[in-house]
Amino acid sequence: MGQKSKNDTIDAVGLARMGLEQLLPLWQPLSKSIYSLRLLTRQHQRLQELKTQCLNQKHALEHSPIKDLLITKQLEKLSGIYDQQMQALLQAINELIQKDTLLQCRVEKLVAIKGLGLLSIATLIAETNGFEGFDNQRQLVSYAGYDVVENQSGKRVGKTRISKKGNSHIRRILHLPAFNAVRYGEPACQSLFERVYGRSGIKMKGYVAVQKKLLLLVYTLWKSEAAYDPMYSTQQQNVSKKVVPTSRTTQDEGTVALFSHG
Repeated sequence: MGQKSKNDTIDAVGLARMGLEQLLPLWQPLSKSIYSLRLLTRQHQRLQELKTQCLNQKHALEHSPIKDLLITKQLEKLSGIYDQQMQALLQAINELIQKDTLLQCRVEKLVAIKGLGLLSIATLIAETNGFEGFDNQRQLVSYAGYDVVENQSGKRVGKTRISKKGNSHIRRILHLPAFNAVRYGEPACQSLFERVYGRSGIKMKGYVAVQKKLLLLVYTLWKSEAAYDPMYSTQQQNVSKKVVPTSRTTQDEGTVALFSHG
Protein backbone atom coordinates (compact mmCIF):
# COMPACT_ATOMS: atom_id res chain seq x y z
CA MET A 1 0.00 0.00 0.00
CA GLY A 2 3.04 2.26 0.05
CA GLN A 3 2.84 3.08 3.76
CA LYS A 4 6.16 4.34 5.10
CA SER A 5 5.18 4.15 8.74
CA LYS A 6 3.88 1.29 10.86
CA ASN A 7 1.61 1.49 13.87
CA ASP A 8 -1.61 -0.10 15.14
CA THR A 9 -3.87 2.38 13.32
CA ILE A 10 -2.16 1.91 9.95
CA ASP A 11 -2.18 -1.88 10.38
CA ALA A 12 -5.90 -1.85 11.28
CA VAL A 13 -6.75 0.21 8.19
CA GLY A 14 -4.69 -2.12 6.00
CA LEU A 15 -6.40 -5.23 7.36
CA ALA A 16 -9.82 -3.64 6.95
CA ARG A 17 -9.09 -2.74 3.30
CA MET A 18 -7.78 -6.25 2.64
CA GLY A 19 -11.00 -7.74 4.02
CA LEU A 20 -13.18 -5.40 1.94
CA GLU A 21 -11.27 -5.58 -1.34
CA GLN A 22 -10.35 -9.26 -1.44
CA LEU A 23 -12.61 -12.29 -1.57
CA LEU A 24 -11.02 -14.19 1.30
CA PRO A 25 -12.32 -17.63 2.31
CA LEU A 26 -13.22 -18.28 5.92
CA TRP A 27 -10.29 -19.53 7.94
CA GLN A 28 -10.65 -23.08 9.18
CA PRO A 29 -8.83 -24.04 12.39
CA LEU A 30 -6.68 -27.17 12.52
CA SER A 31 -8.24 -30.30 13.91
CA LYS A 32 -6.73 -31.72 17.08
CA SER A 33 -5.03 -34.56 15.18
CA ILE A 34 -3.58 -32.27 12.52
CA TYR A 35 -2.38 -29.76 15.12
CA SER A 36 -0.63 -32.52 17.10
CA LEU A 37 0.86 -33.88 13.89
CA ARG A 38 2.26 -30.45 13.03
CA LEU A 39 3.85 -30.11 16.47
CA LEU A 40 5.52 -33.51 16.12
CA THR A 41 6.79 -33.06 12.56
CA ARG A 42 8.17 -29.57 13.21
CA GLN A 43 9.91 -30.76 16.35
CA HIS A 44 11.47 -33.57 14.31
CA GLN A 45 12.75 -30.98 11.81
CA ARG A 46 14.27 -28.87 14.60
CA LEU A 47 16.08 -31.88 16.06
CA GLN A 48 17.34 -32.88 12.61
CA GLU A 49 18.76 -29.39 12.12
CA LEU A 50 20.43 -29.51 15.54
CA LYS A 51 21.94 -32.89 14.73
CA THR A 52 23.29 -31.54 11.43
CA GLN A 53 24.89 -28.60 13.25
CA CYS A 54 26.39 -31.01 15.77
CA LEU A 55 27.88 -33.25 13.07
CA ASN A 56 29.24 -30.26 11.15
CA GLN A 57 30.93 -28.97 14.30
CA LYS A 58 32.37 -32.42 15.00
CA HIS A 59 33.67 -32.70 11.42
CA ALA A 60 35.31 -29.26 11.63
CA LEU A 61 36.91 -30.13 14.97
CA GLU A 62 38.30 -33.43 13.67
CA HIS A 63 39.98 -31.60 10.78
CA SER A 64 41.26 -28.75 12.91
CA PRO A 65 45.00 -28.44 13.64
CA ILE A 66 44.12 -28.43 17.35
CA LYS A 67 41.74 -31.18 18.46
CA ASP A 68 39.79 -31.53 21.69
CA LEU A 69 38.79 -35.06 22.71
CA LEU A 70 36.29 -33.88 25.35
CA ILE A 71 34.29 -31.75 22.92
CA THR A 72 34.38 -34.49 20.30
CA LYS A 73 32.91 -37.01 22.77
CA GLN A 74 30.25 -34.51 23.84
CA LEU A 75 29.24 -33.93 20.21
CA GLU A 76 29.04 -37.68 19.59
CA LYS A 77 26.83 -38.07 22.66
CA LEU A 78 24.61 -35.18 21.58
CA SER A 79 24.21 -36.72 18.14
CA GLY A 80 23.10 -40.00 19.73
CA ILE A 81 20.58 -38.18 21.95
CA TYR A 82 19.10 -36.39 18.94
CA ASP A 83 18.74 -39.75 17.17
CA GLN A 84 16.88 -41.22 20.15
CA GLN A 85 14.56 -38.22 20.38
CA MET A 86 13.80 -38.28 16.66
CA GLN A 87 13.04 -41.99 16.86
CA ALA A 88 10.63 -41.30 19.71
CA LEU A 89 8.94 -38.61 17.62
CA LEU A 90 8.54 -41.00 14.68
CA GLN A 91 6.92 -43.51 17.02
CA ALA A 92 4.57 -40.82 18.32
CA ILE A 93 3.65 -39.80 14.77
CA ASN A 94 2.90 -43.40 13.86
CA GLU A 95 0.76 -43.90 16.97
CA LEU A 96 -1.19 -40.70 16.31
CA ILE A 97 -1.99 -41.80 12.76
CA GLN A 98 -2.97 -45.29 13.90
CA LYS A 99 -5.48 -43.81 16.37
CA ASP A 100 -7.25 -41.84 13.64
CA THR A 101 -9.03 -44.34 11.38
CA LEU A 102 -9.63 -41.91 8.53
CA LEU A 103 -6.06 -40.62 8.66
CA GLN A 104 -4.63 -44.14 8.81
CA CYS A 105 -6.60 -45.31 5.77
CA ARG A 106 -5.42 -42.41 3.61
CA VAL A 107 -1.80 -42.56 4.75
CA GLU A 108 -1.60 -46.29 3.97
CA LYS A 109 -2.53 -45.50 0.37
CA LEU A 110 0.06 -42.74 0.09
CA VAL A 111 3.04 -44.70 1.42
CA ALA A 112 2.77 -46.87 -1.70
CA ILE A 113 4.47 -44.03 -3.61
CA LYS A 114 8.18 -44.81 -3.91
CA GLY A 115 10.30 -42.22 -2.15
CA LEU A 116 7.63 -41.02 0.27
CA GLY A 117 7.78 -42.33 3.83
CA LEU A 118 5.62 -41.85 6.90
CA LEU A 119 7.42 -38.67 7.99
CA SER A 120 7.16 -37.06 4.55
CA ILE A 121 3.46 -37.75 4.24
CA ALA A 122 2.75 -36.70 7.83
CA THR A 123 4.53 -33.39 7.22
CA LEU A 124 2.58 -32.71 4.03
CA ILE A 125 -0.70 -33.43 5.80
CA ALA A 126 0.23 -31.31 8.82
CA GLU A 127 1.47 -28.31 6.83
CA THR A 128 -1.57 -28.21 4.52
CA ASN A 129 -4.21 -29.00 7.16
CA GLY A 130 -5.16 -32.12 5.26
CA PHE A 131 -5.30 -30.03 2.04
CA GLU A 132 -8.29 -28.09 3.37
CA GLY A 133 -8.82 -24.70 1.76
CA PHE A 134 -7.20 -25.61 -1.57
CA ASP A 135 -9.64 -25.53 -4.48
CA ASN A 136 -7.13 -26.51 -7.15
CA GLN A 137 -3.54 -27.53 -7.76
CA ARG A 138 -2.45 -24.00 -8.66
CA GLN A 139 -3.27 -22.75 -5.17
CA LEU A 140 -1.33 -25.59 -3.57
CA VAL A 141 1.71 -25.02 -5.82
CA SER A 142 1.73 -21.33 -4.88
CA TYR A 143 1.32 -22.12 -1.17
CA ALA A 144 4.34 -24.42 -1.29
CA GLY A 145 6.46 -21.91 -3.22
CA TYR A 146 6.81 -24.01 -6.37
CA ASP A 147 5.17 -21.40 -8.63
CA VAL A 148 7.44 -20.14 -11.40
CA VAL A 149 8.80 -16.58 -11.38
CA GLU A 150 9.69 -15.06 -14.76
CA ASN A 151 12.47 -12.54 -15.35
CA GLN A 152 11.86 -10.86 -18.70
CA SER A 153 11.99 -7.28 -19.97
CA GLY A 154 11.90 -6.29 -23.64
CA LYS A 155 14.25 -8.57 -25.57
CA ARG A 156 16.08 -9.71 -22.45
CA VAL A 157 14.94 -13.05 -21.09
CA GLY A 158 16.39 -13.96 -17.71
CA LYS A 159 16.31 -17.27 -15.91
CA THR A 160 13.03 -18.59 -14.56
CA ARG A 161 12.96 -20.02 -11.05
CA ILE A 162 10.51 -21.08 -8.39
CA SER A 163 9.35 -18.30 -6.09
CA LYS A 164 10.09 -20.07 -2.77
CA LYS A 165 7.50 -17.67 -1.30
CA GLY A 166 5.58 -20.32 0.51
CA ASN A 167 5.72 -23.02 3.14
CA SER A 168 9.40 -23.96 3.47
CA HIS A 169 8.57 -27.05 5.54
CA ILE A 170 6.94 -28.63 2.47
CA ARG A 171 9.89 -27.95 0.17
CA ARG A 172 12.34 -29.18 2.77
CA ILE A 173 10.56 -32.48 3.43
CA LEU A 174 10.23 -33.23 -0.32
CA HIS A 175 13.93 -32.72 -1.05
CA LEU A 176 15.14 -36.26 -0.29
CA PRO A 177 11.94 -38.05 -1.47
CA ALA A 178 12.49 -36.53 -4.92
CA PHE A 179 15.97 -38.10 -5.10
CA ASN A 180 14.62 -41.44 -3.89
CA ALA A 181 11.66 -41.43 -6.29
CA VAL A 182 14.05 -41.07 -9.24
CA ARG A 183 16.60 -43.46 -7.76
CA TYR A 184 14.07 -46.24 -7.17
CA GLY A 185 12.37 -45.78 -10.53
CA GLU A 186 8.97 -44.30 -9.68
CA PRO A 187 7.60 -44.27 -13.27
CA ALA A 188 5.99 -40.81 -13.41
CA CYS A 189 8.81 -39.15 -11.47
CA GLN A 190 11.64 -40.80 -13.35
CA SER A 191 10.23 -39.89 -16.77
CA LEU A 192 9.62 -36.29 -15.62
CA PHE A 193 13.18 -35.99 -14.29
CA GLU A 194 14.65 -37.32 -17.54
CA ARG A 195 12.58 -34.88 -19.60
CA VAL A 196 13.49 -31.80 -17.55
CA TYR A 197 17.14 -32.81 -17.20
CA GLY A 198 17.40 -33.58 -20.91
CA ARG A 199 15.91 -30.20 -21.80
CA SER A 200 17.77 -28.03 -19.28
CA GLY A 201 20.95 -30.02 -18.57
CA ILE A 202 20.54 -29.16 -14.87
CA LYS A 203 19.82 -32.07 -12.54
CA MET A 204 18.47 -29.93 -9.71
CA LYS A 205 15.78 -28.51 -12.00
CA GLY A 206 14.67 -32.06 -12.65
CA TYR A 207 14.57 -32.89 -8.95
CA VAL A 208 12.58 -29.73 -8.15
CA ALA A 209 10.08 -30.73 -10.84
CA VAL A 210 9.82 -34.14 -9.15
CA GLN A 211 9.20 -32.46 -5.78
CA LYS A 212 6.27 -30.59 -7.29
CA LYS A 213 5.03 -33.79 -8.96
CA LEU A 214 5.06 -35.67 -5.64
CA LEU A 215 3.15 -32.88 -3.91
CA LEU A 216 0.44 -32.82 -6.57
CA LEU A 217 0.29 -36.61 -6.61
CA VAL A 218 -0.34 -36.72 -2.86
CA TYR A 219 -2.93 -33.95 -3.20
CA THR A 220 -4.82 -35.76 -5.96
CA LEU A 221 -4.86 -39.10 -4.15
CA TRP A 222 -5.88 -37.43 -0.88
CA LYS A 223 -8.80 -35.59 -2.49
CA SER A 224 -10.02 -38.58 -4.49
CA GLU A 225 -9.30 -41.12 -1.72
CA ALA A 226 -8.06 -43.42 -4.47
CA ALA A 227 -5.40 -46.11 -4.28
CA TYR A 228 -2.10 -45.32 -5.98
CA ASP A 229 -1.48 -46.87 -9.40
CA PRO A 230 2.18 -46.38 -10.42
CA MET A 231 1.38 -47.15 -14.07
CA TYR A 232 -1.54 -44.72 -14.35
CA SER A 233 0.45 -42.02 -16.19
CA THR A 234 1.91 -44.54 -18.63
CA GLN A 235 -1.54 -46.00 -19.34
CA GLN A 236 -2.97 -42.53 -19.99
CA GLN A 237 -0.14 -41.72 -22.39
CA ASN A 238 -0.71 -44.97 -24.28
CA VAL A 239 -4.43 -44.26 -24.55
CA SER A 240 -3.79 -40.76 -25.92
CA LYS A 241 -1.48 -42.18 -28.62
CA LYS A 242 -4.03 -44.65 -29.95
CA VAL A 243 -5.59 -43.85 -33.32
CA VAL A 244 -9.35 -44.38 -33.49
CA PRO A 245 -10.56 -46.00 -36.78
CA THR A 246 -12.60 -43.36 -38.64
CA SER A 247 -14.03 -42.65 -42.06
CA ARG A 248 -12.41 -40.07 -44.35
CA THR A 249 -14.81 -37.28 -43.51
CA THR A 250 -13.55 -33.82 -42.66
CA GLN A 251 -15.14 -33.96 -39.24
CA ASP A 252 -13.58 -37.32 -38.37
CA GLU A 253 -10.14 -36.29 -39.64
CA GLY A 254 -10.27 -33.20 -37.45
CA THR A 255 -11.26 -35.32 -34.45
CA VAL A 256 -8.37 -37.73 -35.00
CA ALA A 257 -5.90 -34.85 -35.38
CA LEU A 258 -7.12 -33.23 -32.18
CA PHE A 259 -7.08 -36.52 -30.28
CA SER A 260 -3.57 -37.38 -31.47
CA HIS A 261 -2.31 -33.87 -30.61
CA GLY A 262 -3.72 -34.11 -27.08
